[in-house]
Amino acid sequence: MAFTLIIINANAFLVTLLLLSLSYIPLSSSTIQQDFVMCLADNSDASFPMDSSFFTHDLNASSFKLALETSAQNLRYLMPSNPKPDFIFEPLYETHVQAAVLCAKKLKLHLRLRSGGHDYEGLSYVSEMETAFVIVDLSKLRQISVDIESNSAWVHAGASIGEVYYRIQEKSKIHGFPAGLCTSLGIGGHIIGGAYGSMMRKFGLGADNVLDARIVDADGKILNRAAMGEDVFWAIRGGGGGSFGVILAWKIKLVPVPEVVTVFTVTRTLEQDGTKLLYKWQQVADKLDEDLFIRVIIQPTSKTPKSKERTISTSYQGQFLGDANRLLQVMQRSFPQLGLTKKDCLETSWIKSVMYIAGFPSTAPSEALLDGKSLFKNYFKAKSDYVEEPIPIEGLEGLWEKLLEEDSPLTIWNPYGGMMAKIPETETPFPHRSGTLFKIQWLTLWQDGKVSEAKHMDWMREMYSYMEQYVSKSPRSAYVNYRDLDLGRNGKGSDAREWGNKYFKGNFERLVQIKATFDPENFFRHEQSIPIELE
Repeated sequence: MAFTLIIINANAFLVTLLLLSLSYIPLSSSTIQQDFVMCLADNSDASFPMDSSFFTHDLNASSFKLALETSAQNLRYLMPSNPKPDFIFEPLYETHVQAAVLCAKKLKLHLRLRSGGHDYEGLSYVSEMETAFVIVDLSKLRQISVDIESNSAWVHAGASIGEVYYRIQEKSKIHGFPAGLCTSLGIGGHIIGGAYGSMMRKFGLGADNVLDARIVDADGKILNRAAMGEDVFWAIRGGGGGSFGVILAWKIKLVPVPEVVTVFTVTRTLEQDGTKLLYKWQQVADKLDEDLFIRVIIQPTSKTPKSKERTISTSYQGQFLGDANRLLQVMQRSFPQLGLTKKDCLETSWIKSVMYIAGFPSTAPSEALLDGKSLFKNYFKAKSDYVEEPIPIEGLEGLWEKLLEEDSPLTIWNPYGGMMAKIPETETPFPHRSGTLFKIQWLTLWQDGKVSEAKHMDWMREMYSYMEQYVSKSPRSAYVNYRDLDLGRNGKGSDAREWGNKYFKGNFERLVQIKATFDPENFFRHEQSIPIELE
């Protein structure tokens, strides 16, 4: 009891200090902030150090800027013209999250929820639909508890996927988890959108390997799977972030990985029959051994080191759950056209194979995964597509012309098939299963902010229009974790089916029904959140 009193008294003292500081801020903003802080103190039984949990532009501009920008990937949403939150709150305990939800609801504050900051359209840290908003940043909720005996782990939402991989391998070299290729992803938002990775052809998505979850609902209650019910548990495993509540933690199922994993990268240009090779890859990629994942990274490159003339480079990056000898047998049988040799192969551990695909230097220790910082920060626009029939040679040649028109485009093609084709598309909200050959991620990047933004955005939309004839139809599908506001957004007179059916296909209407029951006041919302009704 004495310890509790010390915590509460210390918290009250810190609150008083912050309120004194806030009293020097202009009334309109300071009143909101003071009310929120007082409400947090009243509704939380654990203290929070104000100087490292609560950030406002008026009180400490440099700390506020750091808190806002550290994890954000897309610099396009950090420009001065973008709306900024009234303040940022970084909870240390689950009870802080409960209090934040209760207080935001009481004070009628609009919340944005951030775990890793990788939202492609900045929806976790920018609001254009309601410009008075606050961010609840979960980055300090990153505890991970691995239980090898039960083949499971509890992971808090603010942990990066790289941290999760590291903590699993710390306990066992023959266990892993089938999730993202970018190791700085916050696992809270990653799994709620599906979470694909290099082992999805063997084990499915990260969301397919979730056993339980802890979520704060709009009433500030913490619910596990049993308490939230199977409908909500279904919805949060692929239904996209920011719609149903605040994900506190996932209980994930670990999967077996071999002691030896083989990785490789083989690059071919157009002058090396790159177009024919890619056409062949489309025909076999979804049919390869389930232990093998080969994605293709495609971008313009110089024809020679000193030449200004450009061509297209296609890099085949693979991960094989086994040794090089067996991999070479599989490749000779299924995809000999790539010409993979023993010299191309690197035998390593599973954790090192993850780092290889993520782009870490070969000398980087596995502890680098604990850093959790993104290696990718750019001004960019992204889109996605799913392909159900091979794109013909003439379609690829037209695409090369489009790519060569742009300064720094990039497209990554990820193979499906295997386990992805065996899981029914209604099993979770993520519907892109049987019949999908591969997924395409489209990117264009630039460095001069607003100066050339319109040019690059126009190029992306023109290229996307060109590809319409070669990708999935009715609907033209997209991946929810590659948010694209061009597809549509919530608002008066808009039809959420325009974007909802693209992300979720036939699962969208079920998501709307669950949302209407679980969050009937639409407390958790953003530009592409699941609505409570359809127009």
